[in-house]
Amino acid sequence: MQWILQDFEDTRKMADALDRLGLPYSWHQVVPFIGELIPAPTINDPHAVVMFGSYTLWRYARNNDLKPGVFKIRPFVHEVSWHPFLLNGADALFLKLRDVPEKLPDDGKSWFLRPVEDNKEEPGNVKSTGDIIDLANKVLALEEREIPKGSLRHDTELMFTEPVNILKEWRLWAVRDKIVTFSLYKEGSRIVYRNEIDEDALEFAKRLVEANPGYAPAYVIDICRTKDGLKMLETNCINAAGFYEADLLELVSSIDELAVS
Repeated sequence: MQWILQDFEDTRKMADALDRLGLPYSWHQVVPFIGELIPAPTINDPHAVVMFGSYTLWRYARNNDLKPGVFKIRPFVHEVSWHPFLLNGADALFLKLRDVPEKLPDDGKSWFLRPVEDNKEEPGNVKSTGDIIDLANKVLALEEREIPKGSLRHDTELMFTEPVNILKEWRLWAVRDKIVTFSLYKEGSRIVYRNEIDEDALEFAKRLVEANPGYAPAYVIDICRTKDGLKMLETNCINAAGFYEADLLELVSSIDELAVS
């Protein structure tokens, strides 16, 4: 597999793992909004290339027909088999950004919001209704042609859920429907990166993967522990998700085996 990396702190950690495994890789910058790479990579086999860095790399992979390239995923909230496990999944509110000022009551309530698509337009976070409406109005004040690629747009679909007190949060990496590594990344309000997971949380994540086989060849799944038990938070594109304290040797080895012969 040929590895193409955008220069980030996380991808430098990945490069260390690639060096230890003796796998080839190259460094590139991404031209904002266009998706071209500097320098342009020399592709040996377009069916054995994987890219890690910012989410916009998917455009380059698509335009150059690189496989596997970037592992795009479907919105996790549309996956019916996962609905019973979602954090507040049954009570989620879905609105297009253009409908927020009219349909989201400005009552001071707080919401956890994130785009339905895994496109990094807005990170998942908690905001008051007033702040959410202000954000929507700022975007709606712009003409569509004025909005940069990768930013919130008039037709961006947003998911709103009730904020929940979360005790622990983990990220797990699934390749070929198998959990290959994991990392704790939050305890209560503290950011804590450790390569560890509670045994029942690992079993829960395995059940999630088994419940939706073939979701993607490789992806990231975030889970959490609440006072009501273990819940699924979301999925993320594996090519653009932070590694925290994952076992990168295990992750890189698993992905490298996905090369299409």
